[in-house]
Amino acid sequence: MKVVSVTNPVTSEWLTDQGFRLDPAPYLSGALEARRLLNRLPDTVALATVTAGHNGGIFNGPKFRRVYVSDPEQGVPFLGSTDMLEIDLTSLPRLKKTDAESDKLSYLQVKPGMTLISCSGSIGRMAYVRPDMGGFWSSQDVLKVEPDPQRIRSGYLYAFLSSRFGEALVKSSAYGAIIQHIEPHHIADLPVPRFGAELEERIHRMVEISAKLRASFQAGLVAATEDFFASAGLPELVDLRWHEKPRDTGFAVHGLSSLSLRAINYAERAKTILESLSSVPHRRLGDICATGKLSYGNIFKRVDAAEGHGGLRMVGQRDMFWVRPEGRWISPAHAPRDIFVTDETVLMTARAMPSENGLFGRVSLITGQWLEHVYSHNIFQIRSSDPQMPGAYLHSLLRSDAAMRAFRHMLIGTGQQSLNPRLVADFPVPETTSADRHRIAEKVRRAYRNRDRADVLEDQAIALLAKAIEEAAA
Repeated sequence: MKVVSVTNPVTSEWLTDQGFRLDPAPYLSGALEARRLLNRLPDTVALATVTAGHNGGIFNGPKFRRVYVSDPEQGVPFLGSTDMLEIDLTSLPRLKKTDAESDKLSYLQVKPGMTLISCSGSIGRMAYVRPDMGGFWSSQDVLKVEPDPQRIRSGYLYAFLSSRFGEALVKSSAYGAIIQHIEPHHIADLPVPRFGAELEERIHRMVEISAKLRASFQAGLVAATEDFFASAGLPELVDLRWHEKPRDTGFAVHGLSSLSLRAINYAERAKTILESLSSVPHRRLGDICATGKLSYGNIFKRVDAAEGHGGLRMVGQRDMFWVRPEGRWISPAHAPRDIFVTDETVLMTARAMPSENGLFGRVSLITGQWLEHVYSHNIFQIRSSDPQMPGAYLHSLLRSDAAMRAFRHMLIGTGQQSLNPRLVADFPVPETTSADRHRIAEKVRRAYRNRDRADVLEDQAIALLAKAIEEAAA
């Protein structure tokens, strides 16, 4: 629970500054302290004076009817206020291109260097538009901040907005009792500190390199998956075009057993994928993970703990795919010893209601910095016990649309769906040659190293700015 600082109590002057708002958000978020600190700096400018573009460079968009398409040539990747947080953007829904490029919505195209801010619901989440996101569109729930390159560097502006000072000021601007929101004019006067060109350029370059590394992470995973199917002799599975295949209606199944009587487990489209994977030399996933792990995580008691006081971040099914997780912090003293996953464990979202744009069946490789976290028991864990089939190699296959579609037809349950472990164990994994496996695995590992390096650089850029602000204010 948030409480006001006893050394900095709320005064009537605070109420006046906030237009006599009586909700606690502006007073407990640290926004007033941040604004007072920034006011002590020798040089600050209003955010609206360093932006340019539509509506002065700070804008969201109108509500509109969304028409989604499956053909990449007929649609554009579409970012919602949660989608913009994801690190792997290959699974984004596609907005109909003719609608996106219309006069009404064309300005919602995001540009590299923009800062995206969630402005409805969960306020203040931010993302920096990477070089590979130039052809994306965003929803009306995403506030765009487009910097004027003649007045400020884009990476520097993002570093400030995503710092604890900028984030507190943005969040304190929220209005609404049930669904909170902010509008462009709420943050137009937000004070942006200015320092020398050398410091601002240094921070900008760190953020830019971080963005390029995340784009390289994305490209590396895509290249590894394409390499996998090419090496396995199955290039047709790269671009699956799932919705162009005949629907699963009116098919017959013979030789049923007590394993399953559900029609979805025998669907023709998924069966075709499994037959393709089985048509080349392969091994069962259950055999590859024989002494590893092929099951859900353990259920354990969660006792909240403070960050920095022994707490561990527990990552859930949704934020497992974000650039930075936002899971709760729990005490390891009340959890089993095996709550951590081992290096190169593949985690899959596998307890939910499957939907076209849902997360069910999507995977992430846990390595590097993400080994420090613990993970929800709702996540299915795939850990190889065969060094010839490492987790990085498996990930290149399991992240594909073909694998995801197949897993979405291995269901058990009546309400919330789960994976049927026996069906998962029979999933065929093409072997390829030893050289192919090594090359593909290294592509995946390199991609995840780029991701970790990007996080470090962004943290360093924000820390450098925060230090400059504190020293100047002192």
